[in-house]
Amino acid sequence: MGRKGVDLFNGFYKDKRVLITGHTGFKGSWLSIWLYNLGATVIGYGLDPYTQDDNFVVSGLKDKIIDIRGDIRDSEKLEEVFTKYKPEIIFHLAAQALVRQSYANPKETYETNVMGTLNVLECIKNSETVKVAIMITTDKCYKNIEQIWGYREDDPMGGYDPYSSSKGCAEILIDSYRNSYINPKNYTSHGKSIATARAGNVIGGGDWSRDRIIPDCIRALKNNKDIEIRNPNAIRPWQHVLEPLSGYLLLASKMYEDGISYCSGWNFGPNGDSIVSVGHIVDAIIKEWGYGKFTDISNEKSPHEANSLKLDCTKAKTYLEWLPRLNVDIAIKLTIDWYKNFNDKDTFDLCINQIKSYCNKITVEEI
Repeated sequence: MGRKGVDLFNGFYKDKRVLITGHTGFKGSWLSIWLYNLGATVIGYGLDPYTQDDNFVVSGLKDKIIDIRGDIRDSEKLEEVFTKYKPEIIFHLAAQALVRQSYANPKETYETNVMGTLNVLECIKNSETVKVAIMITTDKCYKNIEQIWGYREDDPMGGYDPYSSSKGCAEILIDSYRNSYINPKNYTSHGKSIATARAGNVIGGGDWSRDRIIPDCIRALKNNKDIEIRNPNAIRPWQHVLEPLSGYLLLASKMYEDGISYCSGWNFGPNGDSIVSVGHIVDAIIKEWGYGKFTDISNEKSPHEANSLKLDCTKAKTYLEWLPRLNVDIAIKLTIDWYKNFNDKDTFDLCINQIKSYCNKITVEEI
């Protein structure tokens, strides 16, 4: 399939030079596909894919974009990429993104999520071509006090576990650079705009990470094993990967045209009907897959994980006119459709068709 598709951004990304850190990851691969389809020149900087079934691999992305292997902790190599390819727009997604892995490897988590982010910020600060940077963190960057209402962008940063706190640190770091070097008050002198974006629990095809509910479910179902769940009552804001990506893309286009009004933190989460328990998600996966069952393996001695987490997205809905398009049922349906079909269909076309359907405001009946 070529590069024709539905464009929600009025041709903005055509011929733009866009650098994505973490392009080989789950969200990064989907963002790369979408930007390629929009006509952008995509430069990817990231580690090797986790498995040979990752979305990046099976979609053949390495042949469609500028694919560079590198670690964001390698500041010299990162600087070389900025110098050589002269990107205009940055989407920084590279991270150690797993809570349980952060307990096992806290040093690596902080080095990647904090110092890696610092390296990206230094490159942005020193670049003569970068105009916009979207720094992706997480909904877990907020200090979670298990409140029943959603967290807003001006709530305190925090984090119980190393992963969450590393992302809170990254938010504080980015804010410091924005104040110190890329201050909107001095926009006419530096010409750069930087924002952070915080999404909910993102699901979709092509994610094979450890200790994530969707990959864990798929692996168990494919091997005819029970799905093991650590915390079935935990409440999370579930959303298909295309939801936050549409927010990132919209935000970057707004910032490019107006470098002062949008350089802050933004939440991109689902509507209230998609903020449900882990058990609810697993039941929906089993129903969509056609068979299976789960076992509760909750253990009081397991590392701490938040029980409740919600995002308030009023800011994005009001000032960006961004709205979630998919409820949790459609998100699950699209996700399982990818895992059922990626071995037998052209995976790049499969992803493009899901993006087109998303842009056309699909309904459950239309899938």
